[in-house]
Amino acid sequence: MLNDKRIRVIIGHYGSGKTEFSINYAINLAKSGQKVALADLDIANPYFRSREKSEFLESHGILVLSSYIKGSGIDLPSISADILGPLQNEDYDLIMDIGGDSAGARVLGRYNEYLVPGKYDMFCVVNANRPETQTEAGVIYHIEAIEKASGVKVTGLINNTHLLKHTVVEDVLRGLSLCKKVSNTLNIPIKYTCAIENVAKRLPDDMEGQIISIRMIMREDWM
Repeated sequence: MLNDKRIRVIIGHYGSGKTEFSINYAINLAKSGQKVALADLDIANPYFRSREKSEFLESHGILVLSSYIKGSGIDLPSISADILGPLQNEDYDLIMDIGGDSAGARVLGRYNEYLVPGKYDMFCVVNANRPETQTEAGVIYHIEAIEKASGVKVTGLINNTHLLKHTVVEDVLRGLSLCKKVSNTLNIPIKYTCAIENVAKRLPDDMEGQIISIRMIMREDWM
């Protein structure tokens, strides 16, 4: 994480675990003493959004930004201008949680002046168990569609292949194999491999990409 750019854009198809990763990533950054802001820019998907955990994240010292107007019950398809603060203030590490497809990624267009090559990272979260990203061609199509819509290039892959609490080591390794194919074709490095704690601790030490143990925060215990 320490080698990542200050501005991190997180993308991923529906069901990839994009938001779960974003939240865990933000908490890990905050624990390391960083000043962290998490911008929920997902204006496409009404479910499992980081803004739903605002109080929890704020308890970890994380500034949460979204389109939700507190106390109003209104969720608008627009983004608060407050995000310009962390974009411009280099004291902040900013994580931008983006909608899961090319339509959702268009929101990045308004921030292109800040997303200058070499000044940001855009990570694509890949779950090889999702129908749309089970193959190399599917993942590449997803990446290229988002890059075209947003005008921003993916700089890293995140293997987050899972079946929620039913995830086993073999799932993660299969996802890593898929990410390696995409990495070789597009020349994009694998930055992280994620898994729930009881799986992460059983992964080989020589895994490509830093291993991140994921705590399931977005889903209740019964889910």
